Amino acid sequence: MREIIVCTFLTLDGVMQAPGGPDEDAGSGFKHGGWQKMVTDDEVGTAVAGWYQHSDAMLLGRKTYEIFASYWPTADPDNPFTDRMNSTHKYVASRTLMSVEWQNSTLLEGDIVDALRTLKASDGGNINVVGSGDLAQTLM
Repeated sequence: MREIIVCTFLTLDGVMQAPGGPDEDAGSGFKHGGWQKMVTDDEVGTAVAGWYQHSDAMLLGRKTYEIFASYWPTADPDNPFTDRMNSTHKYVASRTLMSVEWQNSTLLEGDIVDALRTLKASDGGNINVVGSGDLAQTLM
């Protein structure tokens, strides 16, 4: 059975933020964007790469999917993550999206709990929830 593993950047006081710039995901009034970028180094890069070694899929919420789908398809091909992010299968949990266009993406339909039970029972490696704070809370 596949495992669903949450992989995220989270402060001890509960602030979840992507390693993007200070303006990323400021929609809810968050004014401290970009904090994670200041603490990134080669060791963090190695740890993040490790998240993907034993997985063959990602599970994304709508916001993270939209951020990733706007960046990775045209990202620098010399970036070691570009090919991995584009080639990995993405499962998207959303109540508002009608379709997903980024290569290797599947929009989960119906009840999310039922869809994830089916997904976990399927063949394959682990599934990483990347970012997707609202989805991670729903899963918990």
